[in-house]
Amino acid sequence: MRVSRLFMATQREIPADAEIPSHQLMLRAGLIRKVASGIYSFMPLGYRTYRKVEAVIREEMDKAGAQELIMPALLPAEVYQESGRWEKFGPEMFRLSDRGGRSFCLGPTHEEPFTEAVRDTISSYKQLPVTLYQIQHKYRDEKRPRFGIMRGREFVMKDAYSFDVDEAGLSESYDTMYKAYRAIFDRLGLDYTVVDADSGAMGGSGSQEFMVKSEVGEDGICYCDECGYAANEEKAGCVTPAQDTADMLDIEKIHTPDVKTIDDLVGYMNCGADKFVKTILYNIDGKIVAAMCRGDRDINETKLANLYDATEMELAAFVDVERVTGAKVGFAGPVGLKEKIDIVVDSEVSVMRNFVVGADETDYHLKNVNIGRDFEATTIADIRNAVEGDVCPKCGKGRMKMARGVEVGHIFKLGTKYSKALNCVYLDKDGKSNLVVMGCYGIGVGRTLAAIIEQHHDDNGIIWPAEVAPYKAIVVPTKVNDEANMALAEKIYSDLAAAGVEVLIDDRNERPGVKFKDADLIGIPLRITVGRRAGEGIVEVKRRDSDEAVEMTADEAVAAAKEI
Repeated sequence: MRVSRLFMATQREIPADAEIPSHQLMLRAGLIRKVASGIYSFMPLGYRTYRKVEAVIREEMDKAGAQELIMPALLPAEVYQESGRWEKFGPEMFRLSDRGGRSFCLGPTHEEPFTEAVRDTISSYKQLPVTLYQIQHKYRDEKRPRFGIMRGREFVMKDAYSFDVDEAGLSESYDTMYKAYRAIFDRLGLDYTVVDADSGAMGGSGSQEFMVKSEVGEDGICYCDECGYAANEEKAGCVTPAQDTADMLDIEKIHTPDVKTIDDLVGYMNCGADKFVKTILYNIDGKIVAAMCRGDRDINETKLANLYDATEMELAAFVDVERVTGAKVGFAGPVGLKEKIDIVVDSEVSVMRNFVVGADETDYHLKNVNIGRDFEATTIADIRNAVEGDVCPKCGKGRMKMARGVEVGHIFKLGTKYSKALNCVYLDKDGKSNLVVMGCYGIGVGRTLAAIIEQHHDDNGIIWPAEVAPYKAIVVPTKVNDEANMALAEKIYSDLAAAGVEVLIDDRNERPGVKFKDADLIGIPLRITVGRRAGEGIVEVKRRDSDEAVEMTADEAVAAAKEI
């Protein structure tokens, strides 16, 4: 391909709304173009790379025995209503009606349609197991689209679903997909970690995420070097410490004017944040709930939402807080509530003694409060975020460490959640009807592409692994008006193309520096510069991942490009 004909527009400046390297570089290199918030077009260079990622995924899925099909993106409401997820998805689901008034959605994920297809096709145990997959557009009305194609409202996912006769079969299918995912991400040159994860709206008995390590990752990873345990921070368990055996002291009301936050209290009362317990009110599907955790901890909203199987959860409105507590925001506590509501206490708080809470009265707190004596918990559960230094919940010996990551893949053991809801059954060898046991396996194609850039770039641009580079080599003649220079450049270009090497030739009448900057920005693995020694048949060869440029003959340069 001639760069003069390439549909590409590079940018020197960093776009103002691009926050992370992958987003910045994809826009600057002309790989994508923003259409609306969370919605992007892939330009030719970007789409070539996207298809390379897709090809790796497809090859490994096929190798693992999965069969590809394609489902519609526009789906009728009935199948989601049957599973109970029409409402469960909440405002993230794009809903619409046809001219006849029938309800549809733009598919956010496809468990239901796949289950329905298997239900209508398979009747006997002899037809199982089977794993089906597609590479398809998904749609979710993200509250805050960000980071380019990392978190968009339209995105492409490879989603696969396994169907087995029992849990043992599911475990085998799950393990097969686990190995396929490792092969995919290994081939794509990613440094990743596999972590235990929350199953979220997908449900099921267990799941794992494939997390690409990145300082700009939206997800927190908790891990233990002692035993190898790793989990998403939404899932990471917290060990309950030993019961504090101190004597219960008499409760005291303390005047704390304008002291609303934990930091304010620490300074005002001259003691550590671990002596305070904060009470935070949430609106969970229209129900006001109080959640309590230690002052130096944070509520894990995923854990709390899972306790209630919540569809929607948000912080309670100020008016609700003031109605329930009788106080301004910042003084909530469990003792003087004006309405009876659920009080969910973190397990760490349940073993504390003589802690400080809000008094449910503006400008006052209570000291020496104790659970059981001064108030009763509706539920005691692990509802806090794990923090650096926590005891490992798996081995009980190591201390937890924290890192950031980008989720590129997620695998679930769904069990019979969807087969039961949609009556997906098979007949066993005795003619008895049994529920099909399912697994679900997703990879974000665009997100994986962005994650590759996050881990493979420098100040000059992208450094594509050869497996996914849009072109493997670029020939750069420094003087397009010089006959010898262009003749050699054209010969190298023709030889590489004839050998099946995906190659560009930068035939633009631009300064060499401009061409070099563009080649580095778009990340072509090998640059062959045809310059002052063209008449001798000598060129300069430079790998994108190296600072070293080497002179060699044109034939040697062609051989080097073939090796890539």
